[in-house]
Amino acid sequence: MTAIAIANQRKRNHLAWIVMIPVLLVALFIGVTGSRGPRTNTDRVNAIAAEFKCPTCRSESVETSNAQTARIIRADIARRVEQGQTDDEIRAYLISRYGQELLLTPASTGASSLVWILPVVALVAAIAGLAVAFRRWHAKSEGEISDSDRRLVEAAMRVERAHTDGDAGGS
Repeated sequence: MTAIAIANQRKRNHLAWIVMIPVLLVALFIGVTGSRGPRTNTDRVNAIAAEFKCPTCRSESVETSNAQTARIIRADIARRVEQGQTDDEIRAYLISRYGQELLLTPASTGASSLVWILPVVALVAAIAGLAVAFRRWHAKSEGEISDSDRRLVEAAMRVERAHTDGDAGGS
C-alpha cells in the first residue's frame, strides 16, 4: 500500500468518525429527553406505580400487581395526583412510607449512583482499549517488506514452481 493510499484511507476513517460522533450525540440527546412524562392523570398514576415493587408479592410492580396492597397504593397515588401533587412529591411520600427498597430503579445519588456510572465507565474504557489495540495492530501491519523477506518469498515461490512443474511433467 502506498503512502498516498494510506493517507487517503486515514482521511476516510477520520471522516467516518466525524460523521458518527454527531449522530451518536443526537441519538443520546433524543434518548435522554425523548419522553417528557405522561400527559393524563391515569398515565401519571401508572408511571409512578411502575416505579415501585408491590410490598406483598415483590415480583411485580405496583402497577401490574393485583394484590390488595398494590391496589391501595395505586388508589393513594391516584388521589394524590387528583389533589395536584407533583410526581416527585408522591414518590417522596411513598419512599418515606414504604422505604427505598420498594424502588424498582436505584436512586442515582450517593453510593448507589455507582450502579449507573460504572457500566458507562466500563463501556468507555472497553471502547478506548479496543481503539488503542486496533491502532497498534494497524500500525504494525503497515510495515515495509525487507529484502530478506522478499528473498525468502521468492525462494519459496521457486520451490513451489519447481514442485508444480515436476508434478505436471510426470503426469
